[in-house]
Amino acid sequence: MIFIDTSKNIKMSSQEPYPYTYQRFLHLFQAITSPDTLISMEFTSSPHQIEQLAYRQLLDYQSNNPGTCFSEPGFNMSVAAAYHLQDAVTRLRVESGESVIGYKVGCTGPGTKAQFGMNGPIRGTLFKDEALRNNAVINPNEFCQLAVEGEMAVKVGEDGQIEAAFPIIELHNFIFRAEQKTLVELIANNGINAGIILPEMDWQNSTKYLYKNAQLTLFINGSDIGTTGLWPNDDGPEASVTWLKNNLEDCGIKLKPGSIVLAGTALGLYPVKSGDEVTVHIDRQPLVSCTIKDPCT
Repeated sequence: MIFIDTSKNIKMSSQEPYPYTYQRFLHLFQAITSPDTLISMEFTSSPHQIEQLAYRQLLDYQSNNPGTCFSEPGFNMSVAAAYHLQDAVTRLRVESGESVIGYKVGCTGPGTKAQFGMNGPIRGTLFKDEALRNNAVINPNEFCQLAVEGEMAVKVGEDGQIEAAFPIIELHNFIFRAEQKTLVELIANNGINAGIILPEMDWQNSTKYLYKNAQLTLFINGSDIGTTGLWPNDDGPEASVTWLKNNLEDCGIKLKPGSIVLAGTALGLYPVKSGDEVTVHIDRQPLVSCTIKDPCT
């Protein structure tokens, strides 16, 4: 595993453990591309190595080439370290001006469990800049193997109480680098989340489907790709929110009022390409859509 000795290139501050300014980012890029500053060592999940890897993860993500460290032979880490890494990348993004609007709870339903060959749940982080409006036009070139998922989200209030429930389209960088898919890679790469499409604001504040039995269907180009109940299991959205609160607390994070939580789905992920139209229906009513379009075609 190759790491960058950032101490030779970037001044560290104990008051600023995850600095993220343009100058520091430029220095890090120079460090990555300079063979004089590359060092080889075993990954031990130390705070310094987590920080180094977080910079690399962020660079990979921003260049639409996420998670390259997992392509290196023998690279691995614990689940706890994977969450530390995800949270370190989040801190870098927040320090750059982004803001967290919520979380995803993934790998909860039979579709993704079968597709990935693993059992969750896992957590990912949602960012405001990647929450797009209904009927958004998505450039597939800004993703790595773009795939979509239709699922339900909830909005939480004080003490994590659920205040609204609504459908969304989740966008993914559908790629695993390691020879075998693992929860560690999934977690470290933010649940392979790359954004969400939100319905109209009225639906984002709706309680209509919070306790109602209904069918959620994902359509691609007018074809029914899959239909399921609203929630990934019989425990409803409360199970996902409770698990998330406990997971965040274990990592020293509090679930804030107003957060959006993706509760998971019984369906799987579906690759899409330029020209595809994606829509999520509840009981055959279209509620959230997006168009995949390469601007060069």
